[in-house]
Amino acid sequence: MSSPSVQQRIRQHPKFAELVARRTRFALVLSLFVLVPYYSFMMVVAFNPALLHQTLGDSVITIAWPLGALLVIGSWLLTGVYIRRANGEFDELTQKVLKEATR
Repeated sequence: MSSPSVQQRIRQHPKFAELVARRTRFALVLSLFVLVPYYSFMMVVAFNPALLHQTLGDSVITIAWPLGALLVIGSWLLTGVYIRRANGEFDELTQKVLKEATR
């Protein structure tokens, strides 16, 4: 019987399953934080655009402008949060799995 390949040992490693589960859960949560506000904004644009046409005080700026900017900036920040965690915690766990699976 042949010994399992490196890929098989990685897939069977319990820390690999932990890595995949943690990364997937984190990506889903961040996706919800991005997609729910985005699609909510798009629903308001589609079904009640007058709400976004209201101006802020006496200015010419409508409510839509800061909300749109907030969506874009929020998406950038959440991408940064993901990158920070991926480059830290997830990379460390990946290195542990690789080190133990390639012994």
